[in-house]
Amino acid sequence: MATGSFRIKTKNDWNSIYFRFKQGKSFDLEISTGLQIPKGRWSEAKQEVLITGEVNFRELNAKLKEYDSFIRREYELLSLSDETIIINSKWLKEKTSVFFNRITNNNEIDQSLFLTNYIEGYINEAKSKKTKNNTPLAKRTIQHYQTCLNKIEKFETSIGIRIKLIDVNLSFHSKFIEYLEKIENLNPNTIGGYVDDIKQFINTAEKKGLKTSLEIKLKDFYSPSNKTFDIYLKEDEINLIFNKEFEQDYLDNARDWFIIGLRTGLRISDFLKLTTKNIIDGFIEKKTIKTSFPVIIPIHSQVKTILEKRNGKFPRTISDPKFNEYIKIVAEVAGIIEKVSGAKMCPIKTEVNGKKKIIFRKVKGIYPKNELVSSHICRRSFATNLYGKLDTLTIMKITGHTTESQFLSYIKITPREYAEKLKELWRKMENL
Repeated sequence: MATGSFRIKTKNDWNSIYFRFKQGKSFDLEISTGLQIPKGRWSEAKQEVLITGEVNFRELNAKLKEYDSFIRREYELLSLSDETIIINSKWLKEKTSVFFNRITNNNEIDQSLFLTNYIEGYINEAKSKKTKNNTPLAKRTIQHYQTCLNKIEKFETSIGIRIKLIDVNLSFHSKFIEYLEKIENLNPNTIGGYVDDIKQFINTAEKKGLKTSLEIKLKDFYSPSNKTFDIYLKEDEINLIFNKEFEQDYLDNARDWFIIGLRTGLRISDFLKLTTKNIIDGFIEKKTIKTSFPVIIPIHSQVKTILEKRNGKFPRTISDPKFNEYIKIVAEVAGIIEKVSGAKMCPIKTEVNGKKKIIFRKVKGIYPKNELVSSHICRRSFATNLYGKLDTLTIMKITGHTTESQFLSYIKITPREYAEKLKELWRKMENL
């Protein structure tokens, strides 16, 4: 029968507690527990730390007994299994690291215990994973997983603790959200995205038989969200931009791309990559980058004018950042400057680990509308302006949305605008 015992090897002011684990001639192993006690406060006979005010001796003694039981239990489970594993110093070191929540440098063990290690493995698997449609997982999805991992690693650094899978509970939930709100200055929707990722990681870990907390299934383990203040451009505003003449070539070029985005409903990653090869029989055909969903869009008269103006070609290539920078100027020159409620990226002074830094986060307020214009307004305006004029399914087939709830999140018609529509309908009925 295997036995375990503790001892002190030195007589320094502070001394490490060692654990000896042996069974006859089969093995005789010894390892430092990493726990230290002051000189003269160890009882070999009692196998415990004596009363002292320099350490929490009661907690230490409880921990030592728990550790001894853990090692014995792990050995007994191994003895009953069909696995052939050699009980050596490496085995004892790994089990000790597991018990004290220390990295073992064994990927398989660390990924089964620690949250960040598990996520790293999850991301590596995701890179070769297929969706239910047998297509690769979108790169942006993997990028979001990686960003979530980065946030958790920063959180661990701030609290000085490695988080285990089993530690992802309601306490973790509240502390992580507080960190993202106060230190990272993130808005609720962004935080909610990270919480959604964590739920996915933990649920998958549970399905693999790993130890996780059931608290993640409670309603209190919620994903924060808030009402967005996204804007859209109405038809008359789009026409103002289209009809405006720009002396600067770079603004004229950006305006043309802007109109193409507004009249196709494509994401910026798709419409800025359009070429003449995408024009087929009077339609624009594009396999979207984010979802690999093929969309076919009729060419709007304004897009047709732009193509004719450029001898059948699309505008000159432009980067995403430059596009977002220039269209704010385009909207301003076109007179889209009324003040509206919204949120825009603003510099925020913060302090991390005693060092001052400036980060950019969305801040709600009242701003000139042109300052809130970005590439996202293209797709949002396209869907909103067609909503109610075409059936929802037809618009979804053009935008590439797969669910109605996802599509409706793009519709930004205000309650007053709905009321104005009803008022106009009644006016027309009265004049019949």
